[in-house]
Amino acid sequence: MKQERLMKILLAPHISEKTIAAADNVVVFKVARDASKPEIKSAVELMFSVKVQAVNVVNVKGKAKRVGAIRGRRSDWKKAYVTLEAGQQIDFLGA
Repeated sequence: MKQERLMKILLAPHISEKTIAAADNVVVFKVARDASKPEIKSAVELMFSVKVQAVNVVNVKGKAKRVGAIRGRRSDWKKAYVTLEAGQQIDFLGA
């Protein structure tokens, strides 16, 4: 896989109550809609220098929203639950 492609796979870390309550070695990312599990694994290993044990993905459907009489819809997006090997961790704060 090309390094350019891998750098565009991970869009942002996804922080929520559910992701914080997940296991210690699980990190959640918002990823590109067309990303595959092997691409996500390679991207995380390349960008954070960690070993990945497993990747699970969820396609999140966008919610229907409404402002007065105008109806709209949020975009669909993809979320990846990345399980790291024992002893591995990603520090987003850099502390």
